Amino acid sequence: MDILWLEQSDVKRIIDMPLTLNAVENGFREHGLKHVQMPPKSYLYFNKHKGDLRTMPSFVEEQDIAGVKIVNVHTNNREKGLPTVMAVIVLNSAQTGAPLAIMDGTHITDMRTGAAGGVAAKYLARKDSHVVGMVGTGGQARTQLIALSNVMDIEEVRMTCRNISHCTSFESDMKQFLAADFKSKDTVRDVCDCDILITTTPVREPLVRSEWVREGTHINAIGADARGKQELDPALLKRSTIIVDDIVQASHSGEINVPFSAGVISQSDIHAELGEVIAGIKHGRQSDNEVTIFDSTGLAIQDLVTANMVYTKAVELGIGKSIKLF
Repeated sequence: MDILWLEQSDVKRIIDMPLTLNAVENGFREHGLKHVQMPPKSYLYFNKHKGDLRTMPSFVEEQDIAGVKIVNVHTNNREKGLPTVMAVIVLNSAQTGAPLAIMDGTHITDMRTGAAGGVAAKYLARKDSHVVGMVGTGGQARTQLIALSNVMDIEEVRMTCRNISHCTSFESDMKQFLAADFKSKDTVRDVCDCDILITTTPVREPLVRSEWVREGTHINAIGADARGKQELDPALLKRSTIIVDDIVQASHSGEINVPFSAGVISQSDIHAELGEVIAGIKHGRQSDNEVTIFDSTGLAIQDLVTANMVYTKAVELGIGKSIKLF
């Protein structure tokens, strides 16, 4: 039996942000309509290696496609010349269970996570949002900003990171995609003076204080994707409208996981899942003074719909290698 093998270079030839935004938005809508099966991601923790391994299965009824992503997060990998995040996606036929494709999931992970932030901002940010604040300027910050630039007009980007040289390289890279003014800031507080705030750090102590965030701000909280991680002051969560990608997953591994386990917030403080807003089941932003927070943990359904898009395009274009597995 033959299956399609897609290397990262193959995936990069096919995928772009507009295609990914469309796939991810549709995936969230199906999730909001309860047309998917998606058990919470499972974790193996390698504490002495400062890393973890996650498995993420899902099934989309409308597309009749299923699959699983296996992905790691090892914070010390840069010192070893390896990516912090590496992933493989196996795509399966729902009709037979047979594997259709095995592909690099690392680039898909970057793109679909950025797209999730773009989709969230499309539905939750003020329509007159033009100034973006970036806390963290790593790889994920790049795809977040690229996605945002596809859904709104960005005039200014304010950024801060631990190493000023990283801000310089971030600006250089992003100017290829975005004609905006880039301004490096010394403190997180200075970056918080913005319309849309994006946090992409792996910290376990809050970086963003509630009093620094002005009324009407939308926040994409991306960095907290495992137990114990948090980037935002719990007081900020209390005063905001919280939208999660998935309530079960966010409760144990998202931005809300620490204040949720401590009893600072409860399930009644969670307004909606993003898919419910997209599907029109629940409302999004209600006023220009409202602070909205999107808690992004990364859903298997995002990987699946994006991988299926890549697979479909690969077959159409004759990209990839056919290999015999059985």
